[in-house]
Amino acid sequence: MKNKMIVRILAVACAAALAACALAGCQSPATGATDQQQANRTYMTKVNQAVEDLNLRLADFDEAVAQGNAVNMRTKADDAFAAIDALQAVDTPDAMKDLQQNYVDGCTKLKDALSAYIDLYTEIDSATEEHPFDYATYDDRLKAVQDAYNEGIDKLKAADEEALKLNED
Repeated sequence: MKNKMIVRILAVACAAALAACALAGCQSPATGATDQQQANRTYMTKVNQAVEDLNLRLADFDEAVAQGNAVNMRTKADDAFAAIDALQAVDTPDAMKDLQQNYVDGCTKLKDALSAYIDLYTEIDSATEEHPFDYATYDDRLKAVQDAYNEGIDKLKAADEEALKLNED
């Protein structure tokens, strides 16, 4: 089904982007670090751990999509949202506040896209003859999901670029 393929692509791309973002910030010299540099590295380590957790939870969501069970998809999405919330709660050094905000903004957009997809899938799944799904809105709603996803990925890419720049300094 077209919907299942889209959500799988969304989940895998999200996981890959987040992993790349987190790993990019972890590359810094281990010698002669100042307290600020150590705090930045600790922050990036925590971000990396949160992203790894998110990747695992998104894989579980992907399995729920494959099963086609809307309730299970919502449960697994909520688990992924908990990992995103953990990323948002990471103690952030002042020098990394903008970077953190880019990660949070990107994750929030991805969260919105995932929620919108589940809502769309649930509406289709629960449609009956008496209350059919309005397929006239399907393409627009799916485009809105894709647009939110793309915006989230763009924000994560911006965070990744910022992390690379901070690593060069």
